[in-house]
Amino acid sequence: MFTRIAVSALFAGSAAGLIASLLQLIFVQPVLLHAELYESGELVHFGGEAISAVQDLGGIEVMRDALSIAFTIMIYTAYAFILIAAIAYSEETGNKVDARQGIIWGVAGFIAVHLAPGFSLAPEVPGVAAADVYARQIWWFPTVIAAAVAMWLIAFGKNWMMWGLACILLIAPHLIGAPEPSVFEGPVPTEIGALFAARAFGVGLAAWVLTGFFAGYFWHKEGLREGEVAAS
Repeated sequence: MFTRIAVSALFAGSAAGLIASLLQLIFVQPVLLHAELYESGELVHFGGEAISAVQDLGGIEVMRDALSIAFTIMIYTAYAFILIAAIAYSEETGNKVDARQGIIWGVAGFIAVHLAPGFSLAPEVPGVAAADVYARQIWWFPTVIAAAVAMWLIAFGKNWMMWGLACILLIAPHLIGAPEPSVFEGPVPTEIGALFAARAFGVGLAAWVLTGFFAGYFWHKEGLREGEVAAS
């Protein structure tokens, strides 16, 4: 069982993480770099024309992109381990998961990790007002855990009491409220912040769908292989 989990998670996380990192480089990073220009004061406007003082960093940018790809693969491999561990546990109750069902698991993961906390604590670009990072982390972790438990109750709950508890778990963190700055201000235009949040959510959804798809595919494939080995 451990070998099946490890092999499935490593393949699924590596494949999804690689694609997710490329999507981030294409769609998210340009917006992030644009925001950094406003934060550093390197982008100024004269007569409506934007003048950038950014210099080509050459090898530094290549190294930054390479590290971004490596860390993204590591992150989604970790996500795949968690997802497949949950899939393995659910299989003990007779729930069979293949690539198609894995997509549903991936969407649930996106809701728990991205959408649920992002409802009150949206993705932020550099240069915008933000609450203390430790206060946000303290709020973020219980919110993700509560949302993950809620997804499980919605999927496997067998009565209205469990489904009602799932709704409470989804809503409660937002009723408590995420940490917010005392004043909303910053040099970055709101249009850039909105575009960054939209693309971060879009890429996050795509990455989680891929993670779920690959997790279900490799989990099912490894199960068939183990069955063939046992039969022989």
